[in-house]
Amino acid sequence: MSTLCPTLQAFFTDRLLRQRNASPHTVAAYRDAWRMLLVFARDRTGTPVSKLDLVQLDAELVTSFLEHLEQERGNGVRTRNARLAAIHSLFRFAALRHPEHAALIQRVLAIPPKRFARALVTHLTEEEVAALLAGPDRSTWTGRRDHAILLLAVQTGLRASELIGLSLGDVHLGTGAHVSCLGKGRKNRITPLTSGTVATMRVWLAESAGDAADPLFSTRRGGRLSRDALERRLAKHVAAAACSCPTLADKRITLHVLRHTAAMRLLRAGVDTSVIALWLGHESVETTQIYLHADMAIKERALARTAPLNSVPGRYRPADTMLAFLESL
Repeated sequence: MSTLCPTLQAFFTDRLLRQRNASPHTVAAYRDAWRMLLVFARDRTGTPVSKLDLVQLDAELVTSFLEHLEQERGNGVRTRNARLAAIHSLFRFAALRHPEHAALIQRVLAIPPKRFARALVTHLTEEEVAALLAGPDRSTWTGRRDHAILLLAVQTGLRASELIGLSLGDVHLGTGAHVSCLGKGRKNRITPLTSGTVATMRVWLAESAGDAADPLFSTRRGGRLSRDALERRLAKHVAAAACSCPTLADKRITLHVLRHTAAMRLLRAGVDTSVIALWLGHESVETTQIYLHADMAIKERALARTAPLNSVPGRYRPADTMLAFLESL
């Protein structure tokens, strides 16, 4: 057996699961990245996966794999960087077990993540939010469920995974009404609820009576909604709301856009970005800075507080005909 196989097995079983207690999502992401890399190395070298050696996964092969992801698989830069992070993680682990390959490992670790353009976040205006919330038909069970989901998403900014993971016992409507969830990185987080959201959730909880561990937003059969199902329901209500609010048709709206909307509503209400970071469960306050870039109103208020520049507009004078002729050549 090669040195790669025991190192790879120890990385997943010992480093990720036992030492770091990584989440299932992290393990699955790293597993997929390494599975694709090993298949790529097998096809490139002609060596069966079980016989691949660490020295065959040099910087040149890893770089070729990253180019393969972008050019042939059509992956974006973010996905390419995520795959590279999984590769780097194992090579840092391998550096402790195989110091004889230190030079090779350092060259792989020196492969940098690729920079990418950060687009402004998409968010909904108050008129668009009102039109979207009015979309579900609340005379039906699914309409009342979908209305409660959309309202909770816009007000709390919960991620899609957090929404579908909520149970009946996670909603507390007494004094200090709030919803608790297990967020990204397995961090517990509580988010307060407004009076309007409390009223809607109280009606929904009365209709969805059950055990505390039962899903808050279930399918008709009582199971948890999947993320795909949630996105399909959102797309349906966006299409219906676009009839009364045409600007919705010009935006690609996902559940994460509702999360951005919650953040922008807090920002425009004057809430500090450090509080918004806690509200959204961001690991770093720097992540929350994207909302400052997207809010033109904040920039306009900052501009209004600055002193105007004393510049005099120049007066246009036509160029000399001969010089204009020479410049046109």
